[in-house]
Amino acid sequence: MMLFGKKEQKPSHKAYAVVTGAGSGIGRSFALELAKRGGTVVCSDINLDAARETVGLIEALGAKGFAVQCDVGKEEQVTQLAEQAGQLMQSPVTLVINNAGIGLGGKFDEMTLEDWQWCMNINLWGVIYGCRAFVPKFKQLGHGAIINVASAASYTAAPEMTVYNVSKAGVRALSETLSAELKKFDIKVNVLCPTLVPTNIIKNGKVPHKGLLDYALTNLAFTTSDKVAKLTLDNLDKGKLYTIPQIDAKLFWLMKRASPDLYTKFLGIGYRLFK
Repeated sequence: MMLFGKKEQKPSHKAYAVVTGAGSGIGRSFALELAKRGGTVVCSDINLDAARETVGLIEALGAKGFAVQCDVGKEEQVTQLAEQAGQLMQSPVTLVINNAGIGLGGKFDEMTLEDWQWCMNINLWGVIYGCRAFVPKFKQLGHGAIINVASAASYTAAPEMTVYNVSKAGVRALSETLSAELKKFDIKVNVLCPTLVPTNIIKNGKVPHKGLLDYALTNLAFTTSDKVAKLTLDNLDKGKLYTIPQIDAKLFWLMKRASPDLYTKFLGIGYRLFK
């Protein structure tokens, strides 16, 4: 049996979990996979009706779920979520999945400071707030686990995605740092770095070439949100830091690590050729 911790063994199917952005996409898939494993889940989303829909699906599986409205870009709401979650589940939280995020694309010089603030506040600060809210509780408990949803964009650095790339690179760096820092407290960390996964992030985001991206999501995603959630939870149980779920994400990862300069050069050439 794969376990979260060594001191008090807590497998993922016993998790008392909080999932942000649980109203759809990967967040909903995480919530449902945890429910299938017998976990109890607080489903947080800025859209309370969507969170309630996820809870309905959890209850249909015979598990317990609770819906909470939360804007992860507001620290006080994330702090309140952390307090409310334990009360609702009548148990200390053992897993937080910082999943909520938005998509934003466009040329660097066309992005406004408001665009930067909007994206960073949700994609990066939302994860920071989540970690700050739960890490002290996990330390007090003596174990815990964190899944931070980043993106392959955190290392692929695709053109016309500057703001999004930077926000997700921050999530990956945060996760890598926390993994090293929190090991002695028996707190596990996993960072999820997918490429295209069929979710609402393109629909609800501000990105160029939506038609092309929608086509790619439908035909080139190589996976589903359900498969991504299952793989990530399995990797967390195994103590793995990275979940890179698709073949294209793995290929980009290997290319970037093998020769960062060459990778960036070919990226620039490709952009000029196909632009």
